[in-house]
Amino acid sequence: MPYDPPPYLAEMTLAEIAQAVEARKLPPVEDWNPQKIGESAMRIAADGTWYHEGGVIHRPAMVRAFSGLLTRDEAGQHWLLSPFEKLHIEVDDAAFIATDCVMKGSDIAFRLNTDEDVIAGPDNPLRVAGDPEVPAIYLHVRRGCEARLNRSTYTQLAEIALETSGDDWLVTSQGAIFSLIAS
Repeated sequence: MPYDPPPYLAEMTLAEIAQAVEARKLPPVEDWNPQKIGESAMRIAADGTWYHEGGVIHRPAMVRAFSGLLTRDEAGQHWLLSPFEKLHIEVDDAAFIATDCVMKGSDIAFRLNTDEDVIAGPDNPLRVAGDPEVPAIYLHVRRGCEARLNRSTYTQLAEIALETSGDDWLVTSQGAIFSLIAS
């Protein structure tokens, strides 16, 4: 079955973005308690590239499918879950990359490298890390997994902050206020 990529984020209304978020049917990994634990021989590089046994996974559909099985535990370990197995996956930085963002009304929507849309807010907060020399902003996606904003998305978010809060470097989405300055 061919894959039709979603429309550009800037071309979508907030209602269309919210509908796309709601329409994403994810496996109920929270309900699974697999007994077999092992290694997946998979790695997600800092640039969002997925590897299996050292080779790049070239099929975006496989990456999208695997990404729906991702979870991160309290210790920061990433796992691929199925009803039968819990497999460790090495993640260099973040499980996802935020590749685009747009302000729609009073909310900020992000597009991930897996073509998923996420709206920042109380359930999907922004987190600032790094330092002024190497800043990093992360968006909570789900199940403890985060997306790191790539350089252009970071710039887009900074422009939103400047437009909406001036020198305070704050953004608001779904009623939650986020500082873009590392503390």
